[in-house]
Amino acid sequence: MCRWGCKKKDSEEPADHALGRSRGGFTTKFHILCDGHGHPLHFHLTAGQAHDNTALVPLLEGADEQVVDGDGEPVAWPVAMAGDKGYRAQWIDEFLLKLGIMPVIPSKENEDRSARPVEFDREAYRRRSIVECLIGWLKECRRVLTRFEKAAKNFGGMIKMAFIQRYLRLYFR
Repeated sequence: MCRWGCKKKDSEEPADHALGRSRGGFTTKFHILCDGHGHPLHFHLTAGQAHDNTALVPLLEGADEQVVDGDGEPVAWPVAMAGDKGYRAQWIDEFLLKLGIMPVIPSKENEDRSARPVEFDREAYRRRSIVECLIGWLKECRRVLTRFEKAAKNFGGMIKMAFIQRYLRLYFR
């Protein structure tokens, strides 16, 4: 069981290999959690047609398991979490607030903005460009951009290798 009471999924290969159709064609989405400096903490892969908000819980669960010190306590835990309108849902606001994370997600055009439990912080949302730059850097890695690997586990391994390369360059500057 995860720390929020949900059952953990096996980290086995997904049936669709995280491949699916979207507007851009046959694609894979990777959802990334990073710190305020653009250092990657965790990622989660979904098929191209999967809705963005389906990846939030697995993304936070994975970060909760992997970004820990020797005692198993989280090293870094987000104070605020920014996302685009694809992550806008009432349950996401409630879920993040329950975890002590301030949701920084804009309201949809057809939504009553006053009904939200938190006010939208425009200044904090501007920092969302940090994760967008991280995704742009990741797409400069040829092996990730073209997805030569057929299996999602192997593709995830290439993303982890890119993260390791980024940390090594940061450490050995």
